[in-house]
Amino acid sequence: MRILTLLASALLALLPLPAAAQPWPAKEGDVALADFRFASGETMKTLRMHYTTLGTPRRGKDGEIENAVMVLHGTGGSGKQFLSPQFADELYGPGQPLDITRWYVIMPDNIGHGASSKPSDGMKMAFPKYDYADMVEAQRRMLVEGLGVKRLELILGTSMGCMHAFVWGETNPGFARRLAPFACLPVPIAGQNRMWRKLSIDAIKADPAWQNGNYAAQPEQGLRTAASLLFVAGANPLALQAQYPTRDAAETYLAQAYARTASGRDANDLIYQIDASRTYDPAPGLEKIAVPLLWINSADDFINPPGYGITDAAAKRMPRARFILIPASAETKGHGTHTWAKFWKADLARLLAEH
Repeated sequence: MRILTLLASALLALLPLPAAAQPWPAKEGDVALADFRFASGETMKTLRMHYTTLGTPRRGKDGEIENAVMVLHGTGGSGKQFLSPQFADELYGPGQPLDITRWYVIMPDNIGHGASSKPSDGMKMAFPKYDYADMVEAQRRMLVEGLGVKRLELILGTSMGCMHAFVWGETNPGFARRLAPFACLPVPIAGQNRMWRKLSIDAIKADPAWQNGNYAAQPEQGLRTAASLLFVAGANPLALQAQYPTRDAAETYLAQAYARTASGRDANDLIYQIDASRTYDPAPGLEKIAVPLLWINSADDFINPPGYGITDAAAKRMPRARFILIPASAETKGHGTHTWAKFWKADLARLLAEH
């Protein structure tokens, strides 16, 4: 599974928690959602939602939990990615924006990801064809039925989680008092964005080893092509040029990236993860989002480039939205800038101060 390590690191810039990182007091659990009905009409008798939490829930005068925030990962990620130093060390400590002595931080693994229900559990390509609406509904039921959370102070979402935040704002207005969508656009996945996703899916399915999802071993050739596309989509050209200024350096970096060890990745899971965005389209209902919203993209994001002219018009349709574009530099991380909190934590602190 070497190839999928490159996939995750290139597209999402999400690194595993290294041994030297600060040990955050995380707790994990599962919520079993009974008789879950998907937008496709398919059902599962039990859908498992796994989660990681930091901090302690605090109840207000009405008896309801009043200090919960939810952080949503991107395609191929998991809740545990938010324990990475570039995110956690900037946000969870004393006096920081998501100080865990104050906030109850909930980081779910979404459908098809991490330790939640997914195709590789056994159903393979017979797993229900979930989309973002299903993922948001599963998050809602996990909160209400499993954790007893009926309102959130904040939803912060990165990449796919960014898109989920827009869906939340429209389908469950007011459930979250603030929204922080990072690294996405509130329009359908079309044009180049859909093309590279479809090319990645097609590459896996075209590998003879895939066998309609019933493979005995992972379809490595298809995964290698998909990983190559995802690498290009997630990269920051300025940083790569600065860090690997010669052909030998660039190719050595690629060889090292391919050689990294990965575990727990699966080709069918990847197909579902990439394709779940196919029905996403919050554009018609942006006016429904009336809560304070901090929307941040980065100028070096191949997936959501600023030149489309989408952001200014979309932000104006949300009465309390603030859009920020992080300038490209050799320090930014391409699409993965969303996970490096140093670039935006001061803006997040201002959002949390809004009422």
